[in-house]
Amino acid sequence: MERLLITLLIRLGVVASVASIAVRYLPVRRALLRDTRTFREQFHFTLWFGTVFGLLSAIRIISAHGYEALDLGLEGSLLAGLLGGYAPGLMAGILISIPGMFAAEYLSLPLFAGVGVMGGLLRDFSSDPEEIWRLSPFIDLNVWRALKGFKFFPLAFALAVFLSEFLRQLLGHFFSKSIFLLYPAWDAPHGLSALVLYLAAFASITLPLKVWNNTRNEMKLEQQRTLLMEARLQALTSQINPHFLFNTLNSVSSLIRTNPEEARVMILKLSRILRRLLRKHEHLSPLRDELDFIDDYLSIEQIRYGGKLRFEKHIEAGTLDMLVPSMLLQPLVENCIKHGLSGKVEGGVIVLRAQRERSMLHLTVEDDGAGIPAARLSNLMTSGIGVNNVSERLKVLFGEEGILRIESVEGQGTRVEIQVPESPQGALAVV
Repeated sequence: MERLLITLLIRLGVVASVASIAVRYLPVRRALLRDTRTFREQFHFTLWFGTVFGLLSAIRIISAHGYEALDLGLEGSLLAGLLGGYAPGLMAGILISIPGMFAAEYLSLPLFAGVGVMGGLLRDFSSDPEEIWRLSPFIDLNVWRALKGFKFFPLAFALAVFLSEFLRQLLGHFFSKSIFLLYPAWDAPHGLSALVLYLAAFASITLPLKVWNNTRNEMKLEQQRTLLMEARLQALTSQINPHFLFNTLNSVSSLIRTNPEEARVMILKLSRILRRLLRKHEHLSPLRDELDFIDDYLSIEQIRYGGKLRFEKHIEAGTLDMLVPSMLLQPLVENCIKHGLSGKVEGGVIVLRAQRERSMLHLTVEDDGAGIPAARLSNLMTSGIGVNNVSERLKVLFGEEGILRIESVEGQGTRVEIQVPESPQGALAVV
């Protein structure tokens, strides 16, 4: 009894280790945790089960003594069918049985193949694929869940596991050399020992499901987080585009009566900008594209303000292909015009700088306009659409690495500094 308990405990440790190692590899994790698979994925799924559990059986056979706990062929076959279906269960069972066939354990093949098919039957019996992932290593929890929700799948699963182990014991009793048992056929466990053996078989199958389900839940949470970020970015983008359009149309309307020709030119330029906006779906774009967009936007504003509005660019060549959030600069330039320069009779200058320092891109938008009163500057990040929108998108895309700072002196001008990382891994995942 003591030797059997030690062996079964080691077996649980082995199956938990195999389950934990498996989900560390992305292709295996994807194959294990998907409910539907392509033919290629089914092939990889079957090959993985057959190779891993077959190798464990081979180690037990080659070592001759002391490694009985490594043999998880029956459990691996049932798991393959339960997660993959009939064909993967059947093929995995055959592959797992190959080492035993070389050791004259000829009944391994029909037993493992049959158990794999049984796992596929169980998979079809479950009305909801989630029922498989809800199985617990503690059999009492499965019974309680079955009785509470009038679900028969947990009971059918327990019955299938016990039937599989019973068949192995039965075959081992009559054909002791043709099937592997944890104990000699003449020393078969009885009473409490037999119960422990059956419970260990149940836990050896449900423990990997528990490990994989934890990883599955983590992946779902990550997907939900990504979708939430995507939705938030879409909302922020849809917020800034109407804001830009509304202000530009106001500029057009002011020219329609006084200068229809310039109004026509402005509308043509606006249509060019809108076509670009409609074509763009990415949340990140090269700085080069953003600068082109700013040129088109300023060409519209310069029609309205004439020579009063001047624009300077100081851009390092190495920054042009670096990625920045789409529509990052336009709200800031618009604020410079609307709040900084529009009230100055003599107009002013907007200066845009871009430079690369180590792995960071530093952008500066500066004007020599009216500046921002200190009282308003303190809550600028939470008021208004433009600055708040830019700040929120930087947080979503880059986290703490996305920095926006505003400095302003009333009557002298405003300076906005932006810092973004060169390789935004989190942001690329969202895109």
